[in-house]
Amino acid sequence: MEWRRGDYVISDDPARIDVPAVHEWLSTDAYWSHGVPLDIVRRALANSMVFGIYREDTQVGFARVVSDRASFAWVADVYISSTERGHGLGKWLMECIKAQPDLQGLRRWLLATRDAHGLYEQFGFVTSTTGRLMEIVDLDIYIRGRDQ
Repeated sequence: MEWRRGDYVISDDPARIDVPAVHEWLSTDAYWSHGVPLDIVRRALANSMVFGIYREDTQVGFARVVSDRASFAWVADVYISSTERGHGLGKWLMECIKAQPDLQGLRRWLLATRDAHGLYEQFGFVTSTTGRLMEIVDLDIYIRGRDQ
């Protein structure tokens, strides 16, 4: 699908993703994935629904969703290029993700954020107080890559 607003386009076409740009953003600027190897980014993209924001033919933003497209979705790696922040692109990106036909009727949406609670609250996300969210984090595998 494609959504248009002024000079911008949001597309969920994986062929349009500028993999080197996404890797650069995630590995050098995003606090949650600093140092992530290119092969990890490539696998994450290949196994997710991806959403790119483009100004003309240049990618300026990104997000991905991991979902079974029936009951669950995890929103991850939401990123807007520093040169494009302040134009409401993050909010519009979330509007498009929530409007994507394959993601309708889901029972649960999850995400993690350190600093964008206000954005996500506009879409019904609330900070969990149930204590039910559990995780395993193996940073050694993440940094060195699974196959090394």
